[in-house]
Amino acid sequence: MGNKRNRNLHIVRDPDKDKLLRPGGEAAAEQAAADMQEQAEQSKKRMRKKILMIAGAAVLLATAVFLVIHLQTYTAVRVESTYKIDGAADGSYTEFAKGILKYSRDGVAYLNTHGEEQWNQPGQFKNPFVDINGTTAAIADKGGNNIMVVQEDGIKGEIETTLPIEKIAVSRQGIVSAILKNEASPQVICYDAAGNILVEHQASFTGTGYPIDVSLSEDGEEMMVVYLSVEGGKYTSSVSYYNFGGAGEDGADHQAAHEEYENTILAAGFFLNDSASAVVGDNCLTFFSGKEKPEEAAVISLDKEIKSVFHNEKYVGVVLKNSGKAGYELRLYNTSGKKVMSEDFSGDYGSIKISGNQVIMYEGRRCCIFLASGVKKFEGEMDNEILEILPISGVNKYIVMNANGMEDILLVK
Repeated sequence: MGNKRNRNLHIVRDPDKDKLLRPGGEAAAEQAAADMQEQAEQSKKRMRKKILMIAGAAVLLATAVFLVIHLQTYTAVRVESTYKIDGAADGSYTEFAKGILKYSRDGVAYLNTHGEEQWNQPGQFKNPFVDINGTTAAIADKGGNNIMVVQEDGIKGEIETTLPIEKIAVSRQGIVSAILKNEASPQVICYDAAGNILVEHQASFTGTGYPIDVSLSEDGEEMMVVYLSVEGGKYTSSVSYYNFGGAGEDGADHQAAHEEYENTILAAGFFLNDSASAVVGDNCLTFFSGKEKPEEAAVISLDKEIKSVFHNEKYVGVVLKNSGKAGYELRLYNTSGKKVMSEDFSGDYGSIKISGNQVIMYEGRRCCIFLASGVKKFEGEMDNEILEILPISGVNKYIVMNANGMEDILLVK
């Protein structure tokens, strides 16, 4: 058969496709793609803007909540949990490591934050007092001869002195310095935790003066001693630093630095960290800087009566009695001697301490708490007499020791 052409058939074309194939169609395709990409970018920008607005609102809300919580004064507490402890009223308590150290005439015990006894070391103390350096503590019998050195995991050693104990200081390694009473010639002796004598320093009224206070650096390599001497009706205080490393080899008795203060009675000296220390007297507060040979960094004149002094590794705090008006002034200084807080308050508080960035004052059932920023966080009363109080993790949460045992409390309005 011969091929026949079907005259009824014809080619059908897509007019849009035809446009793309005609001259200029390729440019139109590129323009369409660009438009789509622009729309996608605009959509992403709108999404990012929306996310930023939500995040900003969340930050503002969080800031507002923070300010509401931390910039107001609470006046009441709510007891969250109570842990009964037998004989709780028979001991003294102090914040230590991650819990609380209980010490009494019968020995020393370490409690966790649930009131559970982690260890108990029997002892005999007529008048126990304690010095703490980090996670190491020394408990001594004032006027007696016994010193016990403990750490978070238990007893590290025991020391027996030959003369009555007046003051002690402990390093984080367990080295103990003690001022021992001797009417003719008082002594300052350094012991290791096992009771071996490391350094023996003889003081005298006519030479160095009488040792008033002693402190040890964290590593136990440096010792500070505050002296008071009286001659011809005039009194002079001094502070000496003894370095038992290389810096003190050339000095007499390993003395690395010495400063004297006429007509001033220095009452206390302490290390804030390995390179900062301070001494406080009846009319001045002096800061020292430097590890091997400390030098005066700042001298602050105090024109008010000092009621209390306390410190931690970041701050030195003083409570001064106001003149010309009632109440007291609370001041905080940093390790360089710069005043970072000054606030007035009323009421007498027998126990004042600093924990982290909080100054905690209490007397009987009354308590007052200031932040280092100057905010008065709490002023009110507890249900029972306070034996110790310390902040714990969580907003406005604290542990309180009283005659019944341990309580978890929350500050409330």
